[in-house]
Amino acid sequence: FRDVSFVYPDGTEKVLEHFNLNVPQGTNVAIVGETGAGKSTLVNLVCRFYEPTEGQVLIDGRDARERSQLWLHSNIGYVLQTPHLFSGTVRDNLRYGKPDATDEEILAALKLVSADFVLEKMDKGLDSNVGEGGDMLSTGEKQLLSFARAIIADPRILVLDEATASIDTLTEKAIQDAISIVIKGRTSFVIAHRLSTIVNADVILVVRDGKMVERGTHRELMKQK
Repeated sequence: FRDVSFVYPDGTEKVLEHFNLNVPQGTNVAIVGETGAGKSTLVNLVCRFYEPTEGQVLIDGRDARERSQLWLHSNIGYVLQTPHLFSGTVRDNLRYGKPDATDEEILAALKLVSADFVLEKMDKGLDSNVGEGGDMLSTGEKQLLSFARAIIADPRILVLDEATASIDTLTEKAIQDAISIVIKGRTSFVIAHRLSTIVNADVILVVRDGKMVERGTHRELMKQK
């Protein structure tokens, strides 16, 4: 992020102002702050859902605006707070992340995020229907499937937007283990409220009113009180 300021198209107030941040490849960045502080704005700019009002977001030294949407979509994986599945089978949903994925790749991704138990409960395996918008599954199960869908494409950048918010403690433990596996070697941005999600991050950004008010590791920030 190079001197980025941002105003939403229908707004007048700057959500980010002269924001600078250098994220080396493979860094796990946790973003914390109150609702409306500007956390989602940061990752929305990384994914180019929005473009900076001023300044630049550069990926590998190149302005994200010079990259094609196809390049961005194939290099960025996104797991939303509210998981969304499409009507159809488990296979259809997971292939959305990689249309030519084999059944072996799909099963490997499910296993990696400890979602293979979801499949075991379903009568037709990968051919099982998830229902309208995935309504045959619990929120936690949907989240695990959306997690598998994001990593099946092997993205270089992974964005997790409060991805453990809707999950019970047991499922959260499974997904925490999965997160630590899948972010290895990847650049990741994790928006989080739960301490367990961020305690091991390489850098924690504390955002307030669109400005980064603190940054550091968990230990450094605790020392600063």
